[in-house]
Amino acid sequence: ETTVSVLNPEKSGVYLIQSWVDGGQKSDRSPFIVTPPLFRINPGEENILRIVRTGGFLPENRESVFWLNVKSIPAMDSRAPDENRLQLVVKSRLKLFYRPSGLKGDPETAYRKLQIARHGSTLVMRNPTPYFVTLFSLKVNGHEVRDADLVPPEGQVSYRLASPPAGTVTWQAINDYGGISQ
Repeated sequence: ETTVSVLNPEKSGVYLIQSWVDGGQKSDRSPFIVTPPLFRINPGEENILRIVRTGGFLPENRESVFWLNVKSIPAMDSRAPDENRLQLVVKSRLKLFYRPSGLKGDPETAYRKLQIARHGSTLVMRNPTPYFVTLFSLKVNGHEVRDADLVPPEGQVSYRLASPPAGTVTWQAINDYGGISQ
């Protein structure tokens, strides 16, 4: 179980907050629930979301990733129902990692263990650790590789490049606290 704080820092403006956890695909079911899944938050208020595991099988030898979704829906201004207005619903989608106890190695140094291979115009990044590595940047000869994101535990990702990868490959990762590696 873990908690996440939701704060409405505005001086006016009421929101309906809807939250849930999914596995990344619309049809995925998650072994986690969020309570409360729906609530009203007034100006200046704070509420706590509890994320609770409900069971289900998860691997015990590596991390699993899910997504915490928090949608804030603004209330309609009842004082001016006939006026034109633009209202935005904001949905935040945060990575939620399940880390079983007893995993070998250090998650803070997992990014250093990534292995690079080159096959034609494809760059392959392999992760031999039981931890996800979230990439902040990936560069080949100083050129940014787009769509570099997660490297799964004990898995690999491939990136198609415009030209065969040659020269220097550098990357930075995001740690558990949101910091960026050197």
